[in-house]
Amino acid sequence: MSESRPWPSLVVAAALTLACAVAAGLAGGAAGAELTRGPSREELRKASADEVARRWRAWPAGEIFPATLPYSAEQGGQEGARRVGISSRTDCPSAVDAALRTALKAAGCRAVLRATYLDALQGVVVTMGVAAFPDQASALAAREAFPSGGSPSPGLRALAFPRTVADRFTAAARQSSSLAQAGPYLVLTTAGQVDGRPARSVGRQRATIFAFVSDLEERVLARLVKPARPDCAGKDWQC
Repeated sequence: MSESRPWPSLVVAAALTLACAVAAGLAGGAAGAELTRGPSREELRKASADEVARRWRAWPAGEIFPATLPYSAEQGGQEGARRVGISSRTDCPSAVDAALRTALKAAGCRAVLRATYLDALQGVVVTMGVAAFPDQASALAAREAFPSGGSPSPGLRALAFPRTVADRFTAAARQSSSLAQAGPYLVLTTAGQVDGRPARSVGRQRATIFAFVSDLEERVLARLVKPARPDCAGKDWQC
């Protein structure tokens, strides 16, 4: 009696079914591995950089510009600069002199946040600006447009507050400026004296009168660009 053999079509169908099952299993395994693996080093780096670049709009204004900023006093020790106020405007053109607006626009300036501080002796008023850009290269390009040597003009515009000790701080009263850059941020400053005396009326100025301002800008900048360990499960992170 002859043996019964499967039809060729049935053999082919069985082989295809097995192949599909194997392929599905491999694809499912790869997808599962992709979904369950942890973020790569590059993904963590990018997530951290993106979080830093969002801080200018994600953080409360009072976190960027604390009520008090410590600095090293001229005579030694630590003192604190007191915040007078924070501007409600964040557009780039209104924060700088006209001669700088084109350069900031070309660099992709997203915003300039400004606040004014008063030194501990209430003799010096300082406006600080945080200029946010898409990336470090853009911030570096914008930096090149600012004058060197501490010239206050063209530069950050003075931010005065009526009926405060800083109400006389005008464009003409600016006597000094500085800037620092890290990551996608420029921190700009302009400083003068609370009595509002024009810079042109000031004779030979003590070189140290505005030296403390660099402490303020460095503290603000350091907080803004301090790397944070990404929390990929958190709602504020994208890993």
